[in-house]
Amino acid sequence: MIPIWTDTLPDTPIGPLCLGATERGLAFIDFESSLESFAARLASRGYATRRDQPGRLKDALDQVAAYLRGVRREFDLALDWRTMLPFQEAVLRATLAIPYGQVSTYAAIARQVGRPRAARAVGRAEATNPIPLIIPCHRVLGSDGKLHGYGAPSGVQVKAWLLALEGRP
Repeated sequence: MIPIWTDTLPDTPIGPLCLGATERGLAFIDFESSLESFAARLASRGYATRRDQPGRLKDALDQVAAYLRGVRREFDLALDWRTMLPFQEAVLRATLAIPYGQVSTYAAIARQVGRPRAARAVGRAEATNPIPLIIPCHRVLGSDGKLHGYGAPSGVQVKAWLLALEGRP
């Protein structure tokens, strides 16, 4: 089992968030209301929740909270990419490079990662992004310029809110 430390932001404008970090860095942000259910899902994926270092996620919690208040535009956090398959990692690294307040499309990212006909696969990789907000999958739109899905409980409403936060109509 991989050790993971967890913590929560219980009250954000987009609902409660749970964060999980390994010794390598932040590995998960989840739209989850309880640390217990988050820990249970992590355990089913081979992670052992640790509680021996209170405050281990303080920097990540502070940065995410500041971003959601509109006072932070970039994150300075180590990320643990181990949970991702190679294609998903390539897609999410391309997504990570989308600047604050800018957008891209699934098709553009497919071209960027050398798979120009894989826009749907890019969409699937974005849909299973384990570190939303930090890896800004909300900045990826359909080729028609419309919002297509988002993993938060309120789906595209949260995606629209995040884009509005960043100054996108």
